[in-house]
Amino acid sequence: MTSTLRPATTTEAVQRPGRWLALSVLVLAVLLVAVDATVLGLATPYISEDLKPTGTQLLWIGDVYSFVIAGLLVSMGSLGDRIGRKRILLLGATAFGAMSVLNAYATTPELMILARALLGVAGATLMPATLALIRNIFHDPRERSLAVGIWGATASAGTAVGPIVGGFLLEHFWWGSVFLINLPVMAVLVLVGIKLLPESRNPNPGPWDMISVVLSLVGMIAVVYAVKEAASHGVSGEAIAAGLLGAAALYAFVRRQLTLPTPLLDMRLFRNRGFSGAVLADLLTILGLSGLVFFLSQYLQLVQERPPLEAGLAELPAAVGAVAAGLVAGATARRYSVRAVVSGGLAAIGLALASLTVLDESTGYPVLGAALLVVGVGAGFSFTVTADVILSSVPKDQAGAASAVSETAYELGAALGIAVLGSIVTGVYRGFTAPPGTPTGAHESLGGAVEAASGMPMNTAQDLLASARGAFVDGLTIAAGAGAAVLLATALAAWFMLKNQRLGL
Repeated sequence: MTSTLRPATTTEAVQRPGRWLALSVLVLAVLLVAVDATVLGLATPYISEDLKPTGTQLLWIGDVYSFVIAGLLVSMGSLGDRIGRKRILLLGATAFGAMSVLNAYATTPELMILARALLGVAGATLMPATLALIRNIFHDPRERSLAVGIWGATASAGTAVGPIVGGFLLEHFWWGSVFLINLPVMAVLVLVGIKLLPESRNPNPGPWDMISVVLSLVGMIAVVYAVKEAASHGVSGEAIAAGLLGAAALYAFVRRQLTLPTPLLDMRLFRNRGFSGAVLADLLTILGLSGLVFFLSQYLQLVQERPPLEAGLAELPAAVGAVAAGLVAGATARRYSVRAVVSGGLAAIGLALASLTVLDESTGYPVLGAALLVVGVGAGFSFTVTADVILSSVPKDQAGAASAVSETAYELGAALGIAVLGSIVTGVYRGFTAPPGTPTGAHESLGGAVEAASGMPMNTAQDLLASARGAFVDGLTIAAGAGAAVLLATALAAWFMLKNQRLGL
């Protein structure tokens, strides 16, 4: 790893001896978001049992966070460029902790959806600020690549820590406890960050245009909502109206950015083919992965009947692979090429997802663990290098807005993936044949079927569970195949769009 470093040659780098300590604070924010995202999947069966959401409400609980965060990331990234990235990071972390408490004590599906949405508002401040601060703290390209690798590795480590800690908590406490683990991390981040983080902002930011903020938020949420509704219930007047509203708002947003002297987002960034290619790769990769990941914890717990802690440990290979690959991704991309590392990583994920199309209820762990390890390695390579490309493609004064574009692609891909691939799983699942007298809630979610079976005679319950689990796995394998196709197509597109792209030396 040390071979990827060289002595800092810029005056700025020499004057910032605490930059690695500052990075340790920034990765705490990443850990906060990653842990929150992963524990929700483990807690979903318990939330289903306690709050009794419909299938649609369960999808909203899963994806409303991404809807809101996708709509606000660009605005919050630009706000950080204006008022100070350290300030918005610390304010956002404090709000994130407060909203985590609201999530933990939600008593109805509607309140849970609202709590997740408010958590998205707070979360939108964190990720762009962390990457923007890295861009402004690390001026040496090789040091910055390593810092981005550590940043990405921490996010992956959070996906490992979340299920393990969350699984332990779910076995000993109520489901709300998985959200309260955010509080100690937030407290350390704020208290230490006040001392260690340097403030940075755009010296000539211009005003923060509220009309652009509203257009961005309305456009993103309406488009994703339209896709979700069409995927869940077919094309309807409501879905078409929402799609048209979102498209119109985003068109107006782009037009406005091109006319403002100091835009919220400089659209000229997209003229850089490397920047555009990296953003597109991130969006499509997460789209292909997220729907599958959202339902994987349910497969491990409700189909294979693993306890929560064991289910969390079962997902560990993906995080291990991502951490290892993320730390060496920058050096690997310099030795070979950016497009080889990104395309190769994406192709590996696609092939791993393709292997999951043969998944059944009794699939042994070696097959699943190996696939997850390959997914992690591929994601570690591709996401780390695309983040580095995005950061190095823009002036440091625009780091917040550029980072926000990267994170918007990630969150938008997550929302679309859960909406589209998640709806495939849900749609296939709802069609299973149930024994006479089965409550309608059993067709809403697999958690609902497990709960319904607990009140039935043994033979009837076994028939219900066998049919429900079979349908759930059928939906999961179809979603895995769709995700594999998306990832392999993205690998091919990245090969061409990232041609001649290089990381700084």
